Amino acid sequence: MRKRDTALLAIGFLALVAPLPAFAGQAPPLIPLDELFGNPVKASPQLSPDGTRISYLAPSDKGVVNVWVKTLGKDDDVQITNETSRSIYTENLWAYDGKHYLHIQDVGGNEDFHVYSTDLETRIVRDLTPFQGIGVMDMEIDEGHPNEMLVGLNLRDPEAFDMYRVDLTTGAIVLDTRNPGDVFDWITDDAFRIRGALAMSAEDGSRILRVRDGADAPWRDIAVWPFGERGRAIGFTKDGKALWVKTSLGSDTTRLVKMDAATGKELQVVASSPKVDAGEVIVRPRTREVQAVSFNYLRNEWTVLDPSIRADFEALAKVRRGEFYIQSRDLADRSWIVMYRADDGPYAWYVWRREAKRADFLFVDQPALEKHTLARTEPKVIRSRDGLDLVSYLTLPPGAEPKGLPLLLDVHGGPDIRDDWRGDPEVQWLANRGYAVLQVNFRGSSGFGKRFENAGNGQWGAAMQDDLTDAVKWAIAEGIADPKKVCIYGGSYGGYAVLAGLAFTPDLYACGVDIVGPSNLKTLLESMPKEWGTTRKEMALMIGDVERDEALNRRISPAFHADKVKVPLIIAQGANDPRVPIRESDQMVEAMRARGLPVTYVVYPDEGHGFARMENRLDFWGRVDEFLAKHLGGRSQPYTKIEGTTAEQR
Repeated sequence: MRKRDTALLAIGFLALVAPLPAFAGQAPPLIPLDELFGNPVKASPQLSPDGTRISYLAPSDKGVVNVWVKTLGKDDDVQITNETSRSIYTENLWAYDGKHYLHIQDVGGNEDFHVYSTDLETRIVRDLTPFQGIGVMDMEIDEGHPNEMLVGLNLRDPEAFDMYRVDLTTGAIVLDTRNPGDVFDWITDDAFRIRGALAMSAEDGSRILRVRDGADAPWRDIAVWPFGERGRAIGFTKDGKALWVKTSLGSDTTRLVKMDAATGKELQVVASSPKVDAGEVIVRPRTREVQAVSFNYLRNEWTVLDPSIRADFEALAKVRRGEFYIQSRDLADRSWIVMYRADDGPYAWYVWRREAKRADFLFVDQPALEKHTLARTEPKVIRSRDGLDLVSYLTLPPGAEPKGLPLLLDVHGGPDIRDDWRGDPEVQWLANRGYAVLQVNFRGSSGFGKRFENAGNGQWGAAMQDDLTDAVKWAIAEGIADPKKVCIYGGSYGGYAVLAGLAFTPDLYACGVDIVGPSNLKTLLESMPKEWGTTRKEMALMIGDVERDEALNRRISPAFHADKVKVPLIIAQGANDPRVPIRESDQMVEAMRARGLPVTYVVYPDEGHGFARMENRLDFWGRVDEFLAKHLGGRSQPYTKIEGTTAEQR
């Protein structure tokens, strides 16, 4: 769903002759790429409203991930959607009537999503938003209105998403709430009426919380967060007189508070931490009371607020190693779907029976990984040159001595998201090949308070990049990394960091891997679709005024420094990417080739911001597998072009 808030030679023999890392014992077997990056066997289960069935994602007989449904305790699994080209990985959920299943899908990664409904009895699939070139911003359902859906569409104005009410039986769609032009999120009350809105000022980037007393009542502003502050409403209380709100006003970290819906006054601080922002908020649907809040500094921890679930959380913590998350619950709240994730294994799901305090195992997403020796990930706090604490994660090859290893610096996207402790197929792939992997929450990453996040404003290619450089130098100083074998790798903002790293610190890295990374920040902002108006403003404030300040843009955009790149680089791009259009990769490639600099450029014509088709994923990581082996000396699986991939080497 649209979110507002980037010719290898045949070198298979290198896997045999390249020097391997200094393993303490025998190196673990090579994990095949299809076991790491292939389709999940089963994933993402959700309970039906009555708790008798689950849905889950699994491949069809054509190898495309679709939605399946089964009765708990029976082997009556049936595929209910019929996507034949692009797998379903985006939002999908049960309608509360128990008769329909909803999912969204785009074409080739273009993010022009449609909402589809499957009749669970007839298997007939209906497009509920059959409008060409129209985006979907939000989709909401409510247990008290099981036959309805609210969805945001920019039918009336390409730059504004109004909210429409849809009848799930007839498909009838009517305008419910008109967007004045600055709203990017809507909030419903217990009667499934839109009574709240989050807006963003086009002038100064401030966020505004608005409420109204009814569908025909006037809107009023009750809270304002200037740019640099953090604020978002989670929802109304049961009586509609207050809201649960995340806010940084009056503190560095974002707290969860109860706010008066009439005045905007904070009535209660519900949960907070001095070190980290409030994370996931669990709200019981029927009572609309907050039950638990997560806080994640090095690892995720739960603050349980509702005594009625404390025993559940204590018991769930003992079921399996790793962190657990409540993914789904039935209407009676007797059963939950619980996901477990650990650093050294696949994701696992259980049905938690609350009365019996029993966890019934469902499945893991990639069972083939359970037979392999996987790597452990350790949190590290690295100090930046100007004294910031950078929460980072270090993963070493299983059995390898932490000395003089080739290192992959894996840079997250966003940039206002974060890396955390989890099982990551990319990290496991790299560690299995013999590389140490370092993931760094550089300034500008979210979750560590507003001072840390705001420290990234205006620091693209500058202090944000310095944090990555400092982390690499830490790994070298600790003796972990071989200073001559460091590669920078990342996608989206991480792809920008790859290009910036090779251009601005060319002596630090031995190679780079850029996935959909922007190279010219002015053209990046200019290319943003009109309906992303609020996002565009926020991005401009984070980056700096590159559209009017040509000197700034030339200073921090890697395309203008391509002549500085002196190590091997591979760039991968989805042709349909609306976030980081292909022009961004084209500019960097053209600038390098104009100077006679080598660059490997691979384009996937049926992909967008990342690679959803299994064939394309396997093709891309197969190419990178050999690329890294050639330039860092790790192990690799000999690359052969994958049948069904659309890869074009340009």
